[in-house]
Amino acid sequence: MTASVDNSRVWLITGASRGLGRALAEAVLEDGGRVLVTARETDTIAELPRSYPGRAATTALDVTDPAAADAAVDRAIDEFGRLDVVVNNAGYGLLGALEELSDGELRSQFETNLFGTLNVTRAVLPRMRGQRSGHIVQISSLSGVAPNPGESAYAGTKAAVEAISQSLAQEAGHLGIKVTIVEPGPVRTEFAGPSLARANPIEDYSESVGRVRELLGELDGNQPNDPALAARAIIRAVQEDKPPLRLPLGEQAFAGIRQHLQELAEELDRTEPLAAATALAGN
Repeated sequence: MTASVDNSRVWLITGASRGLGRALAEAVLEDGGRVLVTARETDTIAELPRSYPGRAATTALDVTDPAAADAAVDRAIDEFGRLDVVVNNAGYGLLGALEELSDGELRSQFETNLFGTLNVTRAVLPRMRGQRSGHIVQISSLSGVAPNPGESAYAGTKAAVEAISQSLAQEAGHLGIKVTIVEPGPVRTEFAGPSLARANPIEDYSESVGRVRELLGELDGNQPNDPALAARAIIRAVQEDKPPLRLPLGEQAFAGIRQHLQELAEELDRTEPLAAATALAGN
């Protein structure tokens, strides 16, 4: 079953030059929706307004710049009169053991994946609060729930997005603002290849992070999930009357999250006799 877009809604999608963001922008536009498509370099998305006149607009957006995030929100409203769905897709992967990562690599990862997401989210919240409606879609990852070795920085950014977004959903739900956290498994994009930043390896981590480096090399170009189908799943979730707070994408994501939850439950059972009885006497 294919999803159909509510054409009255206006979308803003970050990081839409390629990958899942691009697939989502094209899916919304193909169904007659309206989108402000953003990327750091607009030449990568310049053909979309020509292909979808009156329904696609573009603007340059570096999500690490709060002023640029504010300007993108204003542009969407100036262009289409309103803004209903914001998809925080901009980001990149960083592979490396925590000790392998430089200060610059760590800070750049958090500036883009975490603070970039927060910049756009905070820019749109006053608009959505004012209109008492809106939907914020945060693109997280299976790694934000169940990280692998070598993902300490990347998973850290995604786990932070997850926790902040879960709190935001409770803060703003009564104002008509919905939040969905998307947790993709491996999707066939350039994420594990040219788009993946890599730290300089330390030999002592070859048994942990080194194995993940090898697996990602084998995975690149062989990911089992189709970005176009992933985009359709996101559209269907947005169209729900009661959209999910969390949306895993792909069987690998569901299996990985289920395994993580099972291990977490087992650990709770194991540690409860050791650490649950901490209440003050008489309480």
